[in-house]
Amino acid sequence: MTAAAEGPAPAVGRAVSRAVGRAVEPAGEAADEKAAEQWDAVVVGGGLAGLVAARELVRGGLRTLVVEGRDAVGGAVRGHVVAGLELDAGAESFATRGGTVAAYLDELGIGDRVVAPSGLGSWVHLPSGDGPLPQTGLLGIPSQPWAADVRRTLGVLGAARAALDLVLPARVAAGATTLGGLVRARMGARVVDRLVRPVVGGVHAAEPDELAVDAVAPALPAAVRESRSLARAVRSLRAAAPAGSAVQGLDGGVHVLVETLAAQVSNGGGTIRARTRATAARPADDEPGEVLVTLADGSSVRTGRLVVAGPQALDVLAGVLDLGDVALDEGADVRLVTLVLDAPALDAAPRGTGVLVGRDVTDVRAKALTHATAKWPWLARRAPAGRHVVRLSYGRADEEVAAGPGLGDPGALVALALADASVLLGVPVRDEQVVATSVVRWTQALPRPSARHRDAVATVRAALAAARPGGARVAACGAWLAGNGLASVIPDAVAAGRAVLTPEL
Repeated sequence: MTAAAEGPAPAVGRAVSRAVGRAVEPAGEAADEKAAEQWDAVVVGGGLAGLVAARELVRGGLRTLVVEGRDAVGGAVRGHVVAGLELDAGAESFATRGGTVAAYLDELGIGDRVVAPSGLGSWVHLPSGDGPLPQTGLLGIPSQPWAADVRRTLGVLGAARAALDLVLPARVAAGATTLGGLVRARMGARVVDRLVRPVVGGVHAAEPDELAVDAVAPALPAAVRESRSLARAVRSLRAAAPAGSAVQGLDGGVHVLVETLAAQVSNGGGTIRARTRATAARPADDEPGEVLVTLADGSSVRTGRLVVAGPQALDVLAGVLDLGDVALDEGADVRLVTLVLDAPALDAAPRGTGVLVGRDVTDVRAKALTHATAKWPWLARRAPAGRHVVRLSYGRADEEVAAGPGLGDPGALVALALADASVLLGVPVRDEQVVATSVVRWTQALPRPSARHRDAVATVRAALAAARPGGARVAACGAWLAGNGLASVIPDAVAAGRAVLTPEL
């Protein structure tokens, strides 16, 4: 999960540096290329994927260097401190599907910190009004089209059209390739516009018609074919998932994960250098099977095992593999605005754990709001009485947040967030209630799983598989390759780390 972050960098750095200790080092002075530092393995990118891969390498006994261009490791799973509260600056939950993340957290020794959200449920804000999202849905797709919460949001006619899915022939939408196409054909346009679009806009910062269904919900097409209904398919997938919420978090925040990983990499003998950006790589002239990685300060490091973790490092990968004209989806330019408020009126959680915003809404610019102290009991316990943490997200893949009047200025964005929060929460939020704020910008953190991006990923993976025997062992990982979410990124990064440990390619 790699991203370019701007905002409360000093607080983020403190949060991670405390956990990492001496593991994070400043960039060294420029060195002559002929005297490049020798490492058993080099990982370019210290986001979640890079740290996961690095942990595999140090566990395999390799002297490993991680280089990270930003001020601290963690990528889009970093933390920051706002008003004395340690909060997530990026990802704040993970999908429970398959139990992948929970098993990995157990392996790290922090499985006992896994927590579920409060269960209050979330809402959607639409031009037609506000309503709850289906609590038994998948990406907004209802498993019970005639349920009361679905009828409230879709209306009787919309719910009736969605319920037709249960009797439509199996051939309807059999050839659909996008999420929007599948849902529209089976359940109608209202389900797409009022339920699916707000959810995927919040999760993927993209439109349903841009998302390949097998990329965002890999098990869904087969489940639809087997059950002959989209609603029944969603129901079966939800039934197969672990009991409880479809998402979970960590007591203290998901950023605890990257702090734990960084500490384990350091304790295992690895070295992490922040503010150290890799700019290029090439095969070593004097030693077959090794590559030279050039750093921004002009120095180089030498290794026989290279892991590239993040889309920003694609130029590094292109120096050692034949990638042709690979064009990745740039994803959304996202800004997260955190508001810490003294607002006792929010004790009642008027919109549950938060609100997703419909695309056609004109009274707010935010695409989503999370009422963090309503969602996470651990955070509510740590906040003083009457104090609330609210986070608003801005930016979709086809829009530029800063294009709005003055919104490139953090102060203007905070003012907008206060106005949007009042609308979305249904409770006035005033300037005098603000204790502290933070604006964090993420770029390339949410690559859209579009057909174009999927083709680029296939090209990269094919080039990795075709790497010549006898050459340097090269692997890549990250959300740009594996897809969004910890459940996708972690196993792919584990595989990348292990791939360069093997005796042969």
